[in-house]
Amino acid sequence: MALQGPEELGEQLEEPEDLDDQDASSISPAEEITLPSGLGGDDEPEEALLLPWDRFSAWLHCICVVGFDLELGQAVEVRGPTRKCPSCLGDTQFCFRFRQGSNRKQSLSCFLENTDRDAPPCLKRELGHYYGYVYFRQVRDKSLKRGYFQKSLVLVSKLPYVTFFHSLLKIMAPEYFEKQEPCLEAACNDIDRWPTPHPGRILTLPIMGMVIKIRIPTCYDKPGTSQLVQSAQVSIVLPTIHEVDLFRCFHPVFFHIQMLWELVLLGEALVVMAPSPAESSDTVLALVSCISPLRYCSDFRPYFTIHDSEFKEYTTRTQAPPSVILGVTNPFFAKTLQHWPHIIRIGDMKQAGEMAKQMKVKKLKNLKTLDSKPGVYTACKPYLNKDEEIIKQLQKGVQQKRPSAAQNAILRRYFLELTQSFIIPLERYVASLMPLQKSICPWKSPPQLHPFIQQDFMKTLEKAGPQLTSRLKGDWIGLYRNFLKSPNFDGWFRTRRREMIHKLEALHLEALCEEDLQQRVQKHSEVETVDLVLKLKDKLSQAEKEHLPVRPGTLAKLQEHIEAVILSLPEDLQGILHKPSTP
Repeated sequence: MALQGPEELGEQLEEPEDLDDQDASSISPAEEITLPSGLGGDDEPEEALLLPWDRFSAWLHCICVVGFDLELGQAVEVRGPTRKCPSCLGDTQFCFRFRQGSNRKQSLSCFLENTDRDAPPCLKRELGHYYGYVYFRQVRDKSLKRGYFQKSLVLVSKLPYVTFFHSLLKIMAPEYFEKQEPCLEAACNDIDRWPTPHPGRILTLPIMGMVIKIRIPTCYDKPGTSQLVQSAQVSIVLPTIHEVDLFRCFHPVFFHIQMLWELVLLGEALVVMAPSPAESSDTVLALVSCISPLRYCSDFRPYFTIHDSEFKEYTTRTQAPPSVILGVTNPFFAKTLQHWPHIIRIGDMKQAGEMAKQMKVKKLKNLKTLDSKPGVYTACKPYLNKDEEIIKQLQKGVQQKRPSAAQNAILRRYFLELTQSFIIPLERYVASLMPLQKSICPWKSPPQLHPFIQQDFMKTLEKAGPQLTSRLKGDWIGLYRNFLKSPNFDGWFRTRRREMIHKLEALHLEALCEEDLQQRVQKHSEVETVDLVLKLKDKLSQAEKEHLPVRPGTLAKLQEHIEAVILSLPEDLQGILHKPSTP
Protein backbone atom coordinates (compact mmCIF):
# COMPACT_ATOMS: atom_id res chain seq x y z
CA MET A 1 0.00 0.00 0.00
CA ALA A 2 1.29 3.45 -0.89
CA LEU A 3 2.37 5.85 1.79
CA GLN A 4 -0.16 8.43 2.83
CA GLY A 5 0.69 11.79 1.25
CA PRO A 6 0.55 15.18 2.95
CA GLU A 7 -2.87 15.98 1.51
CA GLU A 8 -4.52 12.84 2.90
CA LEU A 9 -3.34 12.95 6.47
CA GLY A 10 -4.45 14.90 9.49
CA GLU A 11 -7.05 17.30 8.07
CA GLN A 12 -8.87 17.41 11.39
CA LEU A 13 -8.65 21.02 12.44
CA GLU A 14 -10.51 22.96 9.76
CA GLU A 15 -12.27 24.84 12.55
CA PRO A 16 -11.91 24.52 16.31
CA GLU A 17 -15.45 23.11 16.46
CA ASP A 18 -14.28 20.02 14.58
CA LEU A 19 -12.29 18.99 17.61
CA ASP A 20 -15.39 18.94 19.78
CA ASP A 21 -16.88 16.22 17.59
CA GLN A 22 -13.92 13.88 18.11
CA ASP A 23 -13.88 11.09 20.64
CA ALA A 24 -10.79 12.51 22.28
CA SER A 25 -9.57 12.36 25.86
CA SER A 26 -8.87 15.71 27.48
CA ILE A 27 -5.55 16.77 28.94
CA SER A 28 -6.67 20.06 30.40
CA PRO A 29 -9.72 22.31 30.15
CA ALA A 30 -10.14 23.99 26.78
CA GLU A 31 -13.17 25.98 27.92
CA GLU A 32 -12.64 29.65 27.37
CA ILE A 33 -12.86 31.91 30.41
CA THR A 34 -13.70 35.59 30.23
CA LEU A 35 -12.14 37.67 32.99
CA PRO A 36 -14.26 40.05 35.03
CA SER A 37 -14.17 43.67 33.89
CA GLY A 38 -11.01 45.44 34.90
CA LEU A 39 -8.95 42.32 35.60
CA GLY A 40 -5.64 41.69 33.96
CA GLY A 41 -3.45 44.73 33.58
CA ASP A 42 0.27 45.18 33.23
CA ASP A 43 1.35 44.35 36.74
CA GLU A 44 2.38 41.04 38.22
CA PRO A 45 -0.05 41.35 41.20
CA GLU A 46 -2.95 41.33 38.74
CA GLU A 47 -1.54 38.21 37.09
CA ALA A 48 -1.75 36.54 40.48
CA LEU A 49 -5.54 36.91 40.29
CA LEU A 50 -5.79 34.74 37.18
CA LEU A 51 -7.85 31.56 37.42
CA PRO A 52 -6.55 28.02 36.76
CA TRP A 53 -5.66 27.53 33.08
CA ASP A 54 -5.79 31.27 32.36
CA ARG A 55 -2.00 31.39 31.99
CA PHE A 56 -2.11 28.34 29.72
CA SER A 57 -4.82 30.02 27.65
CA ALA A 58 -2.71 33.16 27.29
CA TRP A 59 -0.17 31.06 25.33
CA LEU A 60 -2.17 28.22 23.79
CA HIS A 61 -5.74 27.44 22.80
CA CYS A 62 -5.14 23.71 23.07
CA ILE A 63 -2.73 20.84 22.40
CA CYS A 64 -3.74 18.08 20.00
CA VAL A 65 -2.34 14.66 19.15
CA VAL A 66 -3.25 13.58 15.62
CA GLY A 67 -2.70 9.96 14.65
CA PHE A 68 -3.34 7.95 11.50
CA ASP A 69 -5.85 5.14 11.57
CA LEU A 70 -5.82 2.67 8.69
CA GLU A 71 -9.62 2.41 8.62
CA LEU A 72 -10.67 5.93 9.64
CA GLY A 73 -7.79 8.02 8.34
CA GLN A 74 -6.50 10.79 10.58
CA ALA A 75 -8.06 11.15 14.00
CA VAL A 76 -7.59 13.47 16.97
CA GLU A 77 -6.54 11.07 19.72
CA VAL A 78 -5.96 13.64 22.46
CA ARG A 79 -6.96 17.25 22.85
CA GLY A 80 -5.56 19.41 25.63
CA PRO A 81 -6.71 22.54 27.64
CA THR A 82 -4.31 19.35 13.26
CA ARG A 83 -4.07 18.30 10.58
CA LYS A 84 -1.62 17.33 7.95
CA CYS A 85 1.25 14.96 8.00
CA PRO A 86 4.00 15.04 5.42
CA SER A 87 5.01 11.91 3.55
CA CYS A 88 8.59 11.77 4.74
CA LEU A 89 10.41 9.54 7.16
CA GLY A 90 11.70 10.94 10.43
CA ASP A 91 10.63 14.13 12.16
CA THR A 92 9.51 17.33 10.48
CA GLN A 93 8.00 20.62 11.65
CA PHE A 94 5.74 23.13 9.94
CA CYS A 95 2.78 25.36 10.67
CA PHE A 96 -0.61 26.16 9.21
CA ARG A 97 -3.22 28.88 9.77
CA PHE A 98 -7.01 28.63 9.76
CA ARG A 99 -10.06 30.76 10.42
CA GLN A 100 -11.68 30.92 13.81
CA GLY A 101 -15.29 29.80 13.95
CA SER A 102 -17.78 32.65 14.03
CA ASN A 103 -19.39 31.42 17.27
CA ARG A 104 -16.13 31.35 19.22
CA LYS A 105 -15.75 33.85 22.06
CA GLN A 106 -12.49 35.66 22.71
CA SER A 107 -11.07 34.19 25.89
CA LEU A 108 -9.40 36.47 28.45
CA SER A 109 -10.21 39.39 26.16
CA CYS A 110 -9.65 42.20 28.67
CA PHE A 111 -6.40 40.76 29.95
CA LEU A 112 -4.99 39.93 26.53
CA GLU A 113 -5.72 43.43 25.21
CA ASN A 114 -3.36 44.73 27.87
CA THR A 115 -0.59 42.24 27.13
CA ASP A 116 -0.97 42.83 23.37
CA ARG A 117 -0.94 46.61 23.47
CA ASP A 118 2.83 47.14 23.24
CA ALA A 119 3.51 44.39 20.69
CA PRO A 120 4.79 45.34 17.21
CA PRO A 121 2.16 44.98 14.45
CA CYS A 122 3.47 41.64 13.20
CA LEU A 123 3.29 40.07 16.68
CA LYS A 124 -0.18 41.10 17.78
CA ARG A 125 -2.33 38.05 18.39
CA GLU A 126 -4.65 36.99 15.61
CA LEU A 127 -8.29 38.04 16.01
CA GLY A 128 -9.91 35.83 13.38
CA HIS A 129 -7.37 33.04 12.90
CA TYR A 130 -5.48 30.34 14.76
CA TYR A 131 -2.01 28.99 14.08
CA GLY A 132 -1.30 25.27 14.23
CA TYR A 133 2.33 24.40 15.01
CA VAL A 134 3.07 20.81 14.03
CA TYR A 135 5.72 18.24 14.98
CA PHE A 136 5.17 15.18 12.77
CA ARG A 137 6.91 11.83 13.19
CA GLN A 138 6.87 9.00 10.65
CA VAL A 139 9.03 5.93 11.25
CA ARG A 140 8.98 2.34 10.01
CA ASP A 141 7.17 -0.05 12.35
CA LYS A 142 6.57 -3.59 11.09
CA SER A 143 4.24 -4.30 14.01
CA LEU A 144 1.68 -1.89 12.58
CA LYS A 145 -0.61 -2.99 9.77
CA ARG A 146 0.43 -0.09 7.58
CA GLY A 147 4.12 -0.62 8.34
CA TYR A 148 4.64 2.94 9.60
CA PHE A 149 4.09 4.87 12.80
CA GLN A 150 2.61 8.28 11.90
CA LYS A 151 1.60 10.83 14.47
CA SER A 152 1.63 14.62 15.00
CA LEU A 153 1.75 16.78 18.09
CA VAL A 154 0.02 20.10 17.35
CA LEU A 155 0.03 23.32 19.38
CA VAL A 156 -2.91 25.60 18.53
CA SER A 157 -2.43 29.26 19.40
CA LYS A 158 -3.43 32.81 18.52
CA LEU A 159 0.20 33.90 18.83
CA PRO A 160 2.39 34.16 15.69
CA TYR A 161 5.54 33.09 17.58
CA VAL A 162 6.65 30.50 15.03
CA THR A 163 10.28 30.15 16.17
CA PHE A 164 9.30 29.89 19.82
CA PHE A 165 6.60 27.26 19.32
CA HIS A 166 8.79 25.16 17.03
CA SER A 167 11.49 25.25 19.73
CA LEU A 168 8.91 24.31 22.35
CA LEU A 169 7.78 21.35 20.21
CA LYS A 170 11.36 20.11 19.89
CA ILE A 171 11.31 19.66 23.66
CA MET A 172 7.76 18.35 24.07
CA ALA A 173 7.27 16.06 21.09
CA PRO A 174 10.18 13.59 21.55
CA GLU A 175 9.20 13.25 25.21
CA TYR A 176 5.58 12.66 24.27
CA PHE A 177 6.40 10.01 21.65
CA GLU A 178 8.41 8.17 24.30
CA LYS A 179 6.24 8.63 27.41
CA GLN A 180 2.77 9.38 25.96
CA GLU A 181 0.01 11.34 27.71
CA PRO A 182 1.38 11.75 31.25
CA CYS A 183 4.20 13.97 29.96
CA LEU A 184 1.66 16.17 28.12
CA GLU A 185 -0.24 16.63 31.36
CA ALA A 186 3.01 17.70 33.01
CA ALA A 187 3.74 20.09 30.12
CA CYS A 188 0.30 21.69 30.40
CA ASN A 189 0.84 22.23 34.12
CA ASP A 190 4.26 23.77 33.42
CA ILE A 191 2.76 26.17 30.86
CA ASP A 192 -0.01 27.17 33.26
CA ARG A 193 2.68 28.46 35.62
CA TRP A 194 4.35 30.64 33.00
CA PRO A 195 4.11 34.43 33.17
CA THR A 196 1.82 35.88 30.53
CA PRO A 197 3.37 36.78 27.14
CA HIS A 198 3.91 40.48 27.81
CA PRO A 199 6.03 42.47 25.32
CA GLY A 200 9.24 43.94 26.68
CA ARG A 201 9.72 41.48 29.53
CA ILE A 202 12.44 38.85 29.60
CA LEU A 203 10.58 35.63 30.35
CA THR A 204 12.03 32.45 31.84
CA LEU A 205 9.79 29.52 30.91
CA PRO A 206 10.37 26.11 32.55
CA ILE A 207 9.13 23.16 30.50
CA MET A 208 9.66 19.43 31.13
CA GLY A 209 12.89 19.85 33.06
CA MET A 210 14.35 22.47 30.71
CA VAL A 211 14.17 26.26 30.66
CA ILE A 212 13.52 28.55 27.66
CA LYS A 213 14.43 32.22 27.91
CA ILE A 214 12.78 34.69 25.56
CA ARG A 215 11.96 38.35 25.21
CA ILE A 216 8.86 39.38 23.30
CA PRO A 217 9.69 42.50 21.25
CA THR A 218 7.81 45.75 21.70
CA CYS A 219 6.69 48.29 19.12
CA TYR A 220 9.27 50.67 20.62
CA ASP A 221 12.29 48.42 19.92
CA LYS A 222 14.80 49.38 17.27
CA PRO A 223 14.19 46.95 14.38
CA GLY A 224 16.78 44.22 13.95
CA THR A 225 18.02 44.23 17.55
CA SER A 226 17.85 41.64 20.33
CA GLN A 227 18.10 42.36 24.05
CA LEU A 228 18.71 38.80 25.26
CA VAL A 229 22.02 37.53 26.58
CA GLN A 230 23.20 33.97 27.14
CA SER A 231 22.76 32.57 30.63
CA ALA A 232 24.46 29.58 32.20
CA GLN A 233 21.32 28.70 34.15
CA VAL A 234 19.07 28.62 31.08
CA SER A 235 18.87 25.61 28.75
CA ILE A 236 17.73 27.50 25.63
CA VAL A 237 17.98 31.22 24.87
CA LEU A 238 15.98 32.27 21.81
CA PRO A 239 17.22 35.52 20.21
CA THR A 240 13.96 35.71 18.24
CA ILE A 241 10.51 34.26 18.81
CA HIS A 242 9.09 34.73 15.33
CA GLU A 243 11.66 35.35 12.59
CA VAL A 244 12.37 32.68 9.98
CA ASP A 245 15.66 32.40 8.08
CA LEU A 246 14.97 34.69 5.11
CA PHE A 247 18.11 33.77 3.20
CA ARG A 248 17.45 30.03 3.41
CA CYS A 249 13.82 30.51 2.35
CA PHE A 250 14.58 32.87 -0.55
CA HIS A 251 17.80 31.19 -1.63
CA PRO A 252 16.14 29.27 -4.52
CA VAL A 253 14.73 32.52 -5.96
CA PHE A 254 16.90 35.26 -4.45
CA PHE A 255 17.50 36.88 -7.84
CA HIS A 256 13.86 37.94 -7.65
CA ILE A 257 13.62 39.05 -4.01
CA GLN A 258 12.83 42.64 -4.95
CA MET A 259 9.96 41.60 -7.21
CA LEU A 260 8.61 39.35 -4.45
CA TRP A 261 8.77 42.27 -2.01
CA GLU A 262 6.65 44.34 -4.42
CA LEU A 263 4.07 41.55 -4.84
CA VAL A 264 3.70 41.12 -1.07
CA LEU A 265 3.59 44.89 -0.48
CA LEU A 266 0.72 45.25 -2.99
CA GLY A 267 -1.22 42.29 -1.57
CA GLU A 268 -1.11 40.35 -4.84
CA ALA A 269 -2.51 36.81 -5.08
CA LEU A 270 0.52 34.59 -4.72
CA VAL A 271 0.99 30.82 -4.47
CA VAL A 272 4.12 29.01 -3.30
CA MET A 273 4.52 25.46 -4.64
CA ALA A 274 7.00 23.55 -2.50
CA PRO A 275 8.13 19.93 -2.10
CA SER A 276 7.27 19.72 1.62
CA PRO A 277 5.03 21.35 4.23
CA ALA A 278 8.11 22.66 6.08
CA GLU A 279 9.43 24.49 3.01
CA SER A 280 5.95 25.66 2.09
CA SER A 281 5.20 27.17 5.50
CA ASP A 282 8.67 28.70 5.95
CA THR A 283 8.55 30.37 2.54
CA VAL A 284 5.08 31.84 3.10
CA LEU A 285 6.13 33.17 6.51
CA ALA A 286 9.27 34.65 4.94
CA LEU A 287 7.18 36.42 2.30
CA VAL A 288 4.80 37.85 4.90
CA SER A 289 7.70 39.12 7.02
CA CYS A 290 9.68 40.70 4.17
CA ILE A 291 7.60 43.92 4.37
CA SER A 292 8.19 44.32 8.11
CA PRO A 293 7.67 46.65 9.98
CA LEU A 294 4.50 46.90 7.89
CA ARG A 295 1.95 44.28 8.86
CA TYR A 296 0.73 42.03 6.06
CA CYS A 297 -3.03 42.58 6.26
CA SER A 298 -4.37 40.02 3.77
CA ASP A 299 -4.93 36.33 4.41
CA PHE A 300 -2.01 33.90 4.22
CA ARG A 301 -1.89 30.13 4.59
CA PRO A 302 1.58 28.67 5.27
CA TYR A 303 0.31 25.19 4.37
CA PHE A 304 -2.93 24.98 2.38
CA THR A 305 -4.58 21.77 1.21
CA ILE A 306 -7.57 20.59 -0.79
CA HIS A 307 -9.34 19.87 2.51
CA ASP A 308 -9.25 23.45 3.77
CA SER A 309 -12.68 24.99 4.19
CA GLU A 310 -11.67 27.87 1.90
CA PHE A 311 -10.51 25.57 -0.90
CA LYS A 312 -13.44 26.36 -3.24
CA GLU A 313 -13.37 30.05 -2.33
CA TYR A 314 -9.67 30.37 -3.16
CA THR A 315 -9.54 28.21 -6.27
CA THR A 316 -12.68 29.31 -8.13
CA ARG A 317 -12.22 30.59 -11.68
CA THR A 318 -15.46 32.61 -11.68
CA GLN A 319 -13.74 35.60 -10.10
CA ALA A 320 -10.26 37.04 -9.77
CA PRO A 321 -7.98 35.32 -7.23
CA PRO A 322 -8.26 36.93 -3.78
CA SER A 323 -5.51 38.83 -1.99
CA VAL A 324 -3.90 35.84 -0.29
CA ILE A 325 -0.59 33.97 -0.13
CA LEU A 326 -0.98 30.19 -0.28
CA GLY A 327 1.67 27.57 0.41
CA VAL A 328 0.92 24.19 -1.21
CA THR A 329 2.57 20.81 -1.84
CA ASN A 330 -0.11 18.82 -3.63
CA PRO A 331 0.61 18.48 -7.41
CA PHE A 332 -3.13 18.98 -7.96
CA PHE A 333 -2.65 22.72 -7.31
CA ALA A 334 -0.34 23.12 -10.30
CA LYS A 335 -3.42 22.74 -12.48
CA THR A 336 -6.05 24.18 -10.12
CA LEU A 337 -4.15 27.43 -9.53
CA GLN A 338 -2.52 27.87 -12.92
CA HIS A 339 -4.82 30.86 -13.55
CA TRP A 340 -3.26 32.69 -10.59
CA PRO A 341 -1.17 35.70 -11.64
CA HIS A 342 1.97 34.93 -9.59
CA ILE A 343 3.42 31.51 -8.75
CA ILE A 344 6.67 30.69 -6.96
CA ARG A 345 8.01 27.19 -7.51
CA ILE A 346 10.45 26.22 -4.76
CA GLY A 347 12.75 23.23 -5.20
CA ASP A 348 14.60 21.60 -2.34
CA MET A 349 16.16 24.37 -0.30
CA LYS A 350 19.91 24.37 -0.88
CA GLN A 351 22.50 24.53 1.82
CA ALA A 352 23.92 27.98 2.49
CA GLY A 353 27.19 27.04 0.79
CA GLU A 354 25.61 26.20 -2.55
CA MET A 355 25.16 28.76 -5.29
CA ALA A 356 21.67 29.35 -6.65
CA LYS A 357 21.44 29.55 -10.41
CA GLN A 358 20.19 32.79 -11.88
CA MET A 359 16.72 32.21 -13.28
CA LYS A 360 14.67 34.44 -15.50
CA VAL A 361 11.09 35.24 -14.64
CA LYS A 362 9.00 32.66 -16.48
CA LYS A 363 5.67 32.92 -18.22
CA LEU A 364 2.70 31.36 -16.48
CA LYS A 365 1.86 29.20 -19.48
CA ASN A 366 5.14 27.32 -18.92
CA LEU A 367 3.94 26.06 -15.52
CA LYS A 368 2.32 22.71 -16.27
CA THR A 369 2.96 20.59 -13.19
CA LEU A 370 4.49 20.79 -9.76
CA ASP A 371 7.56 19.15 -11.29
CA SER A 372 8.21 22.25 -13.38
CA LYS A 373 11.58 23.87 -12.77
CA PRO A 374 11.96 26.17 -9.75
CA GLY A 375 11.42 29.82 -10.42
CA VAL A 376 8.99 32.72 -10.39
CA TYR A 377 6.15 32.44 -12.89
CA THR A 378 4.42 35.76 -13.54
CA ALA A 379 3.49 38.26 -16.23
CA CYS A 380 4.19 41.07 -13.74
CA LYS A 381 6.81 43.66 -14.56
CA PRO A 382 8.46 45.11 -11.43
CA TYR A 383 7.95 48.82 -10.74
CA LEU A 384 11.52 49.31 -9.49
CA ASN A 385 14.79 48.55 -11.21
CA LYS A 386 16.59 45.49 -9.89
CA ASP A 387 19.05 46.19 -7.09
CA GLU A 388 22.18 44.44 -8.34
CA GLU A 389 24.18 45.38 -5.24
CA ILE A 390 22.24 43.16 -2.83
CA ILE A 391 22.46 40.24 -5.27
CA LYS A 392 26.24 40.64 -5.57
CA GLN A 393 26.58 40.96 -1.81
CA LEU A 394 24.68 37.72 -1.17
CA GLN A 395 26.52 35.89 -3.95
CA LYS A 396 29.84 37.00 -2.53
CA GLY A 397 28.74 35.71 0.85
CA VAL A 398 28.01 32.29 -0.62
CA GLN A 399 31.41 32.18 -2.36
CA GLN A 400 33.21 33.19 0.83
CA LYS A 401 31.15 30.73 2.90
CA ARG A 402 29.71 33.50 5.00
CA PRO A 403 27.60 32.01 7.86
CA SER A 404 23.91 31.61 7.08
CA ALA A 405 23.00 33.80 10.06
CA ALA A 406 25.06 36.66 8.57
CA GLN A 407 23.44 36.22 5.15
CA ASN A 408 20.03 36.24 6.82
CA ALA A 409 20.89 39.44 8.72
CA ILE A 410 22.02 41.16 5.48
CA LEU A 411 18.80 40.22 3.69
CA ARG A 412 16.58 41.18 6.61
CA ARG A 413 18.30 44.57 6.86
CA TYR A 414 17.85 45.09 3.11
CA PHE A 415 14.10 44.43 3.30
CA LEU A 416 13.78 46.61 6.39
CA GLU A 417 15.51 49.59 4.77
CA LEU A 418 13.54 49.14 1.54
CA THR A 419 10.22 49.10 3.43
CA GLN A 420 11.22 52.06 5.58
CA SER A 421 12.22 54.07 2.51
CA PHE A 422 8.79 53.32 1.06
CA ILE A 423 6.78 54.09 4.18
CA ILE A 424 8.59 57.25 5.43
CA PRO A 425 6.92 59.56 2.83
CA LEU A 426 3.52 58.15 3.86
CA GLU A 427 4.30 58.66 7.55
CA ARG A 428 5.42 62.24 6.84
CA TYR A 429 2.24 63.06 4.90
CA VAL A 430 -0.10 61.41 7.42
CA ALA A 431 1.56 63.34 10.25
CA SER A 432 0.58 66.54 8.42
CA LEU A 433 -3.10 65.52 8.72
CA MET A 434 -2.93 66.12 12.48
CA PRO A 435 -4.56 69.40 13.60
CA LEU A 436 -2.32 71.90 15.36
CA GLN A 437 -2.26 71.56 19.15
CA LYS A 438 -3.32 75.20 19.57
CA SER A 439 -6.64 74.34 17.87
CA ILE A 440 -7.60 72.07 20.79
CA CYS A 441 -10.13 73.73 23.09
CA PRO A 442 -10.95 71.95 26.40
CA TRP A 443 -14.64 72.89 26.20
CA LYS A 444 -15.19 71.74 22.64
CA SER A 445 -14.89 68.32 21.07
CA PRO A 446 -11.39 67.46 19.81
CA PRO A 447 -10.82 68.67 16.22
CA GLN A 448 -11.14 66.22 13.32
CA LEU A 449 -8.19 64.82 11.39
CA HIS A 450 -7.70 66.23 7.93
CA PRO A 451 -8.65 63.71 5.19
CA PHE A 452 -6.08 61.66 3.28
CA ILE A 453 -6.12 62.99 -0.29
CA GLN A 454 -4.21 60.83 -2.75
CA GLN A 455 -3.36 63.66 -5.16
CA ASP A 456 -1.94 65.76 -2.32
CA PHE A 457 0.20 62.86 -1.14
CA MET A 458 1.50 62.19 -4.65
CA LYS A 459 2.60 65.82 -4.95
CA THR A 460 4.82 65.43 -1.88
CA LEU A 461 6.83 62.63 -3.52
CA GLU A 462 8.65 64.96 -5.90
CA LYS A 463 10.67 66.61 -3.14
CA ALA A 464 10.17 64.25 -0.18
CA GLY A 465 9.86 60.82 -1.78
CA PRO A 466 11.82 57.59 -1.27
CA GLN A 467 14.71 58.93 -3.35
CA LEU A 468 15.89 60.67 -0.16
CA THR A 469 16.71 57.35 1.50
CA SER A 470 16.85 54.73 -1.28
CA ARG A 471 19.28 54.34 -4.17
CA LEU A 472 16.71 52.47 -6.26
CA LYS A 473 15.28 54.00 -9.40
CA GLY A 474 12.05 53.13 -11.12
CA ASP A 475 8.33 53.83 -11.12
CA TRP A 476 7.88 54.72 -7.45
CA ILE A 477 4.72 56.70 -8.30
CA GLY A 478 3.10 53.64 -9.87
CA LEU A 479 4.08 51.52 -6.87
CA TYR A 480 2.51 54.01 -4.46
CA ARG A 481 -0.61 54.34 -6.59
CA ASN A 482 -1.23 50.60 -6.47
CA PHE A 483 -0.27 50.33 -2.81
CA LEU A 484 -2.97 52.86 -1.90
CA LYS A 485 -5.54 50.39 -3.32
CA SER A 486 -4.20 47.44 -1.32
CA PRO A 487 -5.35 45.83 1.95
CA ASN A 488 -1.91 46.58 3.40
CA PHE A 489 -2.42 50.33 3.00
CA ASP A 490 -5.95 50.08 4.37
CA GLY A 491 -4.73 48.21 7.45
CA TRP A 492 -1.78 50.53 7.98
CA PHE A 493 -3.83 53.72 7.59
CA ARG A 494 -6.61 52.47 9.88
CA THR A 495 -4.00 51.85 12.58
CA ARG A 496 -2.29 55.22 12.10
CA ARG A 497 -5.64 57.04 12.02
CA ARG A 498 -6.71 55.35 15.27
CA GLU A 499 -3.39 56.28 16.90
CA MET A 500 -3.76 59.93 15.87
CA ILE A 501 -7.37 60.10 17.10
CA HIS A 502 -6.18 58.69 20.43
CA LYS A 503 -3.45 61.33 20.52
CA LEU A 504 -6.00 64.08 19.93
CA GLU A 505 -8.18 62.66 22.71
CA ALA A 506 -5.14 62.57 25.01
CA LEU A 507 -4.23 66.18 24.25
CA HIS A 508 -7.84 67.17 24.88
CA LEU A 509 -7.79 65.45 28.28
CA GLU A 510 -4.52 67.15 29.19
CA ALA A 511 -6.03 70.50 28.23
CA LEU A 512 -9.03 69.79 30.49
CA CYS A 513 -6.73 69.02 33.40
CA GLU A 514 -5.17 72.46 33.11
CA GLU A 515 -8.55 74.17 33.48
CA ASP A 516 -9.98 75.47 36.78
CA LEU A 517 -13.14 73.36 36.86
CA GLN A 518 -14.23 74.73 40.23
CA GLN A 519 -14.34 78.26 38.89
CA ARG A 520 -16.19 77.14 35.77
CA VAL A 521 -18.98 75.25 37.56
CA GLN A 522 -19.71 78.28 39.74
CA LYS A 523 -21.10 79.95 36.63
CA HIS A 524 -23.43 77.04 35.80
CA SER A 525 -26.56 75.50 37.24
CA GLU A 526 -26.61 72.19 39.14
CA VAL A 527 -28.06 70.43 36.11
CA GLU A 528 -25.24 71.69 33.91
CA THR A 529 -22.66 70.75 36.55
CA VAL A 530 -24.06 67.20 36.84
CA ASP A 531 -23.98 66.92 33.05
CA LEU A 532 -20.33 68.05 33.07
CA VAL A 533 -19.41 65.47 35.73
CA LEU A 534 -21.07 62.67 33.79
CA LYS A 535 -19.25 63.66 30.60
CA LEU A 536 -15.92 63.88 32.41
CA LYS A 537 -16.43 60.49 34.05
CA ASP A 538 -17.25 59.04 30.65
CA LYS A 539 -14.08 60.54 29.14
CA LEU A 540 -12.01 59.20 32.04
CA SER A 541 -13.47 55.71 31.64
CA GLN A 542 -12.86 55.78 27.90
CA ALA A 543 -9.29 56.97 28.38
CA GLU A 544 -8.55 54.09 30.75
CA LYS A 545 -10.21 51.57 28.46
CA GLU A 546 -8.37 52.72 25.33
CA HIS A 547 -5.06 53.41 27.13
CA LEU A 548 -4.79 56.91 25.71
CA PRO A 549 -1.17 58.18 25.50
CA VAL A 550 -1.55 60.88 28.17
CA ARG A 551 1.25 62.32 30.31
CA PRO A 552 1.83 60.48 33.61
CA GLY A 553 -0.54 61.71 36.30
CA THR A 554 -3.11 63.15 33.88
CA LEU A 555 -5.89 60.66 34.67
CA ALA A 556 -5.31 60.90 38.42
CA LYS A 557 -5.45 64.70 38.19
CA LEU A 558 -8.69 64.57 36.21
CA GLN A 559 -10.17 62.21 38.81
CA GLU A 560 -9.26 64.72 41.52
CA HIS A 561 -10.99 67.50 39.55
CA ILE A 562 -14.12 65.38 39.18
CA GLU A 563 -14.16 64.59 42.93
CA ALA A 564 -13.77 68.26 43.79
CA VAL A 565 -16.70 69.23 41.54
CA ILE A 566 -18.89 66.45 43.00
CA LEU A 567 -18.15 67.62 46.56
CA SER A 568 -19.37 71.11 45.61
CA LEU A 569 -22.83 69.69 44.91
CA PRO A 570 -25.63 68.89 47.41
CA GLU A 571 -25.28 65.59 49.30
CA ASP A 572 -28.12 63.85 47.47
CA LEU A 573 -26.42 64.52 44.12
CA GLN A 574 -23.04 63.49 45.55
CA GLY A 575 -24.48 60.08 46.44
CA ILE A 576 -25.87 59.62 42.96
CA LEU A 577 -22.68 60.68 41.19
CA HIS A 578 -20.48 58.50 43.41
CA LYS A 579 -22.39 55.37 42.41
CA PRO A 580 -20.51 53.25 39.85
CA SER A 581 -22.00 53.56 36.38
CA THR A 582 -23.77 50.51 35.01
CA PRO A 583 -22.28 48.98 31.86
